[in-house]
Amino acid sequence: MKLEFHHINLVADDVARLHRFYTEVLGLDDVPQDNFPRTEAEDDKGFSGDIRFATEGSMQMHLAERNFDVAFNNAQVINPVSRGHIAFRTDDLAAVLKVLDAHAIPYSDYGTAFAKEWHQVFFRDPEGNVIEVHQQVTPEDESASSDS
Repeated sequence: MKLEFHHINLVADDVARLHRFYTEVLGLDDVPQDNFPRTEAEDDKGFSGDIRFATEGSMQMHLAERNFDVAFNNAQVINPVSRGHIAFRTDDLAAVLKVLDAHAIPYSDYGTAFAKEWHQVFFRDPEGNVIEVHQQVTPEDESASSDS
């Protein structure tokens, strides 16, 4: 089970203003939204809020519109866009889930509800900070796992 830092998610009521701050004032590079294929939100499922991306070259910032209802709308417990979160990418999400289960750490498994190419799981550290761990998937991977 390998983990690597992937992004920090900050939430805002005005995503465009926050994005301008990080790109125009601090000089981070914009990451085009086309680089992040999103899953279409349907019937209040998923996340349809505004989102922008910036990077300093190795790590990304995801700037998302604050939404207090995302967990409720997706029948989950942990809301990744109420206060923001840090994110790690893994090459073995199943192993991460086994570790969480072994330590009795509850998590919310959003699958690909937000991103077509990432299977995302969210949980909290002992201080209540939200952590995301995701694994890259292809649409075929996700449909095969949902069929089982």
